Amino acid sequence: MKIGILTGGGDAPGINAVIRAIVRKAIQNYGYETLGIKDGWLGLIQSEFTPLEIKNLSGLLSKGGTILGTSRTNPFKSVDGPKRILKNASENGINAVIAIGGDDTLGVAAKLYEMGLPVVGVPKTIDNDLVGTDYTFGFQTAVSIACEALDRLRTTAESHHRVLILEVMGRNAGWIALEAGIAGGANAILIPEKPFDIEEVCEFIRKRHKRGRNFSLIVAAEGAKPKGSEDIVYTSGVDEFGHARLGGIGEYIGKEIEKRFENIDTRTVVLGHLQRGGPPIAFDRVLATRFGIAAIDLVHEGIFGVMVGIQGNIMVPVPLKDVIGKRKIVDLKLYDIASTFFG
Repeated sequence: MKIGILTGGGDAPGINAVIRAIVRKAIQNYGYETLGIKDGWLGLIQSEFTPLEIKNLSGLLSKGGTILGTSRTNPFKSVDGPKRILKNASENGINAVIAIGGDDTLGVAAKLYEMGLPVVGVPKTIDNDLVGTDYTFGFQTAVSIACEALDRLRTTAESHHRVLILEVMGRNAGWIALEAGIAGGANAILIPEKPFDIEEVCEFIRKRHKRGRNFSLIVAAEGAKPKGSEDIVYTSGVDEFGHARLGGIGEYIGKEIEKRFENIDTRTVVLGHLQRGGPPIAFDRVLATRFGIAAIDLVHEGIFGVMVGIQGNIMVPVPLKDVIGKRKIVDLKLYDIASTFFG
């Protein structure tokens, strides 16, 4: 049996640990052949593959990025994309595909499964917003990086009496901003699930000044937006899945704060791809390994059209149709806990 493995969408710390686990168990325990598919679904469209063997696995557990490359290719944007994928999979003897990706990658997987491609999904997004799983790998690493950034920004904010705004990833869900903000002691946390009032944010700053605290830290998810406003975008245009490139909320907040205060200086730090890059923390190495093992086990059992999920520390198969197009958003009860410490 030959198993194809691909990674699509943005990279996340732990992808290579997933690949490592799949290949190791596939070859060692089941005697399967494993084939890397280059650059996501694009590799299946163009028949670009690379053999994966146990000797290729050295150092992957801690290696960031993805050794297979990635892209945001949507095969359904072209007339013959899906047909070429099915044809190339058949001609290259691929009996099953394990797709490591987020909602877009798994959405393609779900459609191809309905067309006859045996596929198992592994949830990958640092935003932690996929339903059917308590956690996605890479999320805790991103939170750890954002928390460290807040710790470092606190010292310079205090020294220069500034308001520092940290912009983190989180298009539709504010999990990174929320958890990093709680752990890093942010004085305000702005998330997509709760449009903010800039006057309320400024009031937090005033409250701190009255207590003699002449600096503030604000963490904002890239998808946060003011009440009654549209998304703030970095540039025009959309990707193949129709997503605009968000960015700029930090600068917006900084300028609005300076309009309302005479003597307050703001600075914005956009964490960007630092959240995605580098080695995963131990939690994500373990989680990614468990996802990889669970995925190849499902292939061996002949269970397809599902995504591996972790629920209450137990690995479970979740039908792709129950995952796609849905969003696991922040529980506002947790946000209420965080808001206790605003200002």
